[in-house]
Amino acid sequence: MEFTAKQIATYLGGEIIGDENAVVSTFAKIEEGVHGALSFLANMHYAHYIYDTKSSIVLVNRDFVPEKKVNATLIRVDNAYECIAKLLSLYQQAQGKRTGIHPLACISPTATVGEDCYVGPFAYIGDNVTVGKGCQIYSGAVIEKGASLGEDCLIYPHASVYHDCQLGNRVTLHSGAVIGADGFGFAPTPNGYEKIPQIGIVTIEDDVEIGANTCIDRSTMGSTYVRRGVKLDNLVQIAHNCEVGENTVMSAQVGVAGSAKIGSWCMFGGQVGLAGHITIGDISAWPTKRSAVRRQALPARSRNQAPPFKAPLPSTSATSPAAPLPLSDCPTWRLNCASCRQRWKNLKNSSERSDTIYNNNLVSKPTPKYVQTKNTGREFLPFRKRLAHRSEPHRYLQPRPRKPRI
Repeated sequence: MEFTAKQIATYLGGEIIGDENAVVSTFAKIEEGVHGALSFLANMHYAHYIYDTKSSIVLVNRDFVPEKKVNATLIRVDNAYECIAKLLSLYQQAQGKRTGIHPLACISPTATVGEDCYVGPFAYIGDNVTVGKGCQIYSGAVIEKGASLGEDCLIYPHASVYHDCQLGNRVTLHSGAVIGADGFGFAPTPNGYEKIPQIGIVTIEDDVEIGANTCIDRSTMGSTYVRRGVKLDNLVQIAHNCEVGENTVMSAQVGVAGSAKIGSWCMFGGQVGLAGHITIGDISAWPTKRSAVRRQALPARSRNQAPPFKAPLPSTSATSPAAPLPLSDCPTWRLNCASCRQRWKNLKNSSERSDTIYNNNLVSKPTPKYVQTKNTGREFLPFRKRLAHRSEPHRYLQPRPRKPRI
């Protein structure tokens, strides 16, 4: 399928700079552009590629000003990243969906499968399962008894939905995702650990995407909730009785312990860990692994903070939960203290060495014929010699070590 620059600009509400009749039929990264491809420039780190790219059309932000001639046709838009997402979605929809039930699929007679659905080979749909119209269930996927899928859900190979779990509309489960496994509940006894039955379910609302090998455990009682618009990366663990608020995103290897409550529009970097039975307010940002260790110990500290990203966020009031304090400041402060102490030890020992440190550079000590003054602690030179060696004063004027203030 081919599109002209004029058609694309009309769809996106953009401004064309160049040939409005330029035609594209595929997408490519700006650094790997080919003739007939559409690229975009949203991060100025890649701006130098735009002058040599072979792509026919490039989407750019309206504030982009080229420094020299650009061969490609440019389309100025309000947000290039958002616009390329719209075009990719349009392109994907044009590819069409699979339909039909493969003869090797296993579907219970009591299950209900909606119109225009696809069920691949060796997929299993259990008793009393409800599958909404337009769903695609690929080979090896398992939908256990009593589960419910909304419309236009996408279940990739070997994803599993345990019994009685509820999925909303347009939910995507990538390969290996497990929805509704037992929560990690065991009661200690003199003879070991006794398993606590997990009789609850998992409820996933509309427009949620769950990455490969991500696990969401069923609750002990009631339900584990994943609210509308949540996006989870690969290898994320959501424990039993948790609630993840609307439009929250989590990168890979995030772990959320049981009964944690997470607000809406939160962002979690890779390998962040949250302790159980805590509450995280709305619009919170948690950086990646380096801060996660401290945050596990003190997850409830908070401060008022503006949203860390530009998004259509709900307005906050004085009574709304505040964003958490980035406790990475604490370990960073400890590292700085340790570094200062080590530098002071090195400076104390510098008098016994043949070299010393000046502005973090190792330089030779001046020759012994120069006199050490008692008041300033600096090497002294006659005025004329200091003028002669002004280009290299650090070789003759050494600063007196001072103990850093911690």
